[in-house]
Amino acid sequence: MRRRRSHFHHSIFRADPNGDPDINTTPLIDVMLVMLVMFIITIPPPTHSVDVTLPADGHGIPVEKENRITIDTTDVIRWNDKAVDLAELGTLVKQAAERPDVATIMLEPDARARYLRVDEAIGAIRRNGGSKLAFPGIDRYRELI
Repeated sequence: MRRRRSHFHHSIFRADPNGDPDINTTPLIDVMLVMLVMFIITIPPPTHSVDVTLPADGHGIPVEKENRITIDTTDVIRWNDKAVDLAELGTLVKQAAERPDVATIMLEPDARARYLRVDEAIGAIRRNGGSKLAFPGIDRYRELI
């Protein structure tokens, strides 16, 4: 007596081995979307920022030589053409900020200067009371912004 196969057996083992399997991909897509949402939720927000208010029109700010800061492509910070480190920059900014008429600090980084070094300089200026910060010559890079 021959035993009859169940319908379950026919659904797994097809008579045509070349037939396309019918796989339900909806649960796979659901799991992928849930994982994507979980990854987005667990990404920490950025915690480091340096707030800088850019002037609307740079022509009204007088350029004063005694407080010009430049940063070149070799990451050298210069205060009035004298090389300084971040600690000296902080001291000089503090002296400029303690004047009766608060001095405007002119920051002119080279276009190819590293962003990290420029960010460190802006942070040192802000930490030491440099409230008036200007970027003379920024209009030269208007097409790049």
